[in-house]
Amino acid sequence: MEAAGCWANRRRKSIKDKAKISLRNYDVGDKFSHLPLTKASVLMPLMVKDEKLHVLFTVRSMKLRRSPGEVCFPGGKSEATDRDEIATALREAKEEVGLCPEQVEVICRLVPRIDKMGSLITPVAGFIDDSFQACPNPEEVSAVFVVPLDYFINPVKYTALPYRASDGVSHWMHSFVYDDPEHNTSYEIWGLTAHFAVFLALVIFGERPTFDVEYDLDNLISSSEDSLLALYKTQHEKRKSRL
Repeated sequence: MEAAGCWANRRRKSIKDKAKISLRNYDVGDKFSHLPLTKASVLMPLMVKDEKLHVLFTVRSMKLRRSPGEVCFPGGKSEATDRDEIATALREAKEEVGLCPEQVEVICRLVPRIDKMGSLITPVAGFIDDSFQACPNPEEVSAVFVVPLDYFINPVKYTALPYRASDGVSHWMHSFVYDDPEHNTSYEIWGLTAHFAVFLALVIFGERPTFDVEYDLDNLISSSEDSLLALYKTQHEKRKSRL
């Protein structure tokens, strides 16, 4: 029994260590922090559960004015007291689900994305223990659940939704439905949250998904950075034209 426990611990450590190596290869640090946009961050909390990587999501409270009831990662806008994007993500995670900064092993910042409001959203990847018990703030969060990360490579229920981005160009938006056996509930994960979850899975697993993505998968980091800068350039030029 003790030997089985030791083997399981080694297995969990191996899964985690491999993921950390992959993530650090894609760490952008503060490379895009200089962009003159409103800043926000999200924390993508990873854990090893049942010998698989899982990622934690929240469901936004119906009391919120913006996007009530939608699935998202813990996160929010930067405040003047935040040292950087990591500090923002950790602060918001504590406020929303009671996840203390010392409970998170921060690994990296991945390529940001510009949301429909024109804010620069930076995803921060970090590991938490699978024993973490969330304490949702009912003013902000109505539920917390986890999804196997490989679901965002090989989903059971997936739809590509058409939408027109702020640059005026038509794109496809990822939309997943995950049937959570733990809560006996189906959750829809779409939009920017789904985009970050897919990118996280691509970085860690290095596999081609069963659906189309906008990136060159053989040059994932450069194509994702080029996509961000192209969108920023388009938005910047549109703002100048209005002046």
